[in-house]
Amino acid sequence: MHRPLREAGLNLMMNSRIVLVAAWLLAGSAVLANAQEANDSSLRKLAQAAIDRTSHGVTYDGSYRRIDYPGGDVPDDVGVCTDLVIRAYRAALGIDLQRAVHEDMTRAFEAYPPIWGLSRPDPNIDHRRVPNLQTFFARNGKTLAGSNDPSAYRPGDLVTWMLPGNLPHIGIVVHQRSTDGQRPLIVHNIGAGPKVEDRLLDFPITGHYRFDPEQ
Repeated sequence: MHRPLREAGLNLMMNSRIVLVAAWLLAGSAVLANAQEANDSSLRKLAQAAIDRTSHGVTYDGSYRRIDYPGGDVPDDVGVCTDLVIRAYRAALGIDLQRAVHEDMTRAFEAYPPIWGLSRPDPNIDHRRVPNLQTFFARNGKTLAGSNDPSAYRPGDLVTWMLPGNLPHIGIVVHQRSTDGQRPLIVHNIGAGPKVEDRLLDFPITGHYRFDPEQ
């Protein structure tokens, strides 16, 4: 083969490979973009479900109650911060945190905080305790930095705080913004029922999680 023809053939092969690699990268980017879009959509549904909970009148009551399993819940007009999260996940994504937490605790009971002196999981109450939800989300979702930078938080993210008196607390980040546009609002129940409030940075942040089993 003449040298010019051989060089032309090599250039054609190299160009073809470059085109194939570029196409592969573009296809991979499209898959990732679609997956991210689907994940964002699920978490936005969760955020909206949390907002929807603010239309429910709820008396703050975290007392121990025997409930059905799976799919159990305390009466709809009572609850605490964890019940808001539980109900939002059930409404938005069909996820039963009672069952999910119980099954995870059954598999790895020693991984959960021994705060309450239990010797085995209790599906009546385990999922209604913030430290247990923190452990579950850390084990089964994404643990993110508990930053004081509001831009680090996306709709559907879960945030935990430590309130005065060493009281653990949890809420859901939503897509609504503070009046100055600087912070995402949260939905939580701190004692007066589910509320949408600008309180992301009001208390020490102890955890930041993102949980969507489909991600």
